[in-house]
Amino acid sequence: MNSPNIVGKSGRSRKGKVLVLALLSLFAFFALASSVSAEGVSRRITAVNYLDPGDQCGEEIYNAAGEEPALRTLMKGDLQGCLYVFPQASSCSANGVYVEDGMEIYVGSGAPGDDGTFETTYRFVANFANEDDCNAFNNQIRGRCQHPIVAGSGTGDYKGVTGKFQLTDNVEEGTADLVGLLHFFDNTR
Repeated sequence: MNSPNIVGKSGRSRKGKVLVLALLSLFAFFALASSVSAEGVSRRITAVNYLDPGDQCGEEIYNAAGEEPALRTLMKGDLQGCLYVFPQASSCSANGVYVEDGMEIYVGSGAPGDDGTFETTYRFVANFANEDDCNAFNNQIRGRCQHPIVAGSGTGDYKGVTGKFQLTDNVEEGTADLVGLLHFFDNTR
């Protein structure tokens, strides 16, 4: 009678040999996958976002419709440049929740590794005490927005970049803290 755990001359069972072969195959797969993805680099980023205090973000930037940005902000940190903001829709609810959707164009300032542009879409959500404060955009309690990068929009150092970042408002300071992850697959970063 054949038993599934017959021990051969090497002292290993068939199950043991199959397990070793499976593990070796898995190891080979991950080694190949990591060598393919090694062509790309991912980079964690942090920065502080300020309302442009003057004309540091004075470039003439327009969206695809030929419109000027409604807001210009200055980034300092892993991103050194300007974010040009183009709101497309916004609303205030009766309980003071503000929601805004739009697109942005980031222009790097020419710092090492930060000379180029990319576009994002965004959704900004903020809380106010009530609908009147929301409509007047006064007395913001908190706010946060997500900024996925538009694939294929990168130029210069940002050619081929994908990823996303988040801004969390610091309402006391009048700034926003940025954290995110950028993926470069068409670059040799």
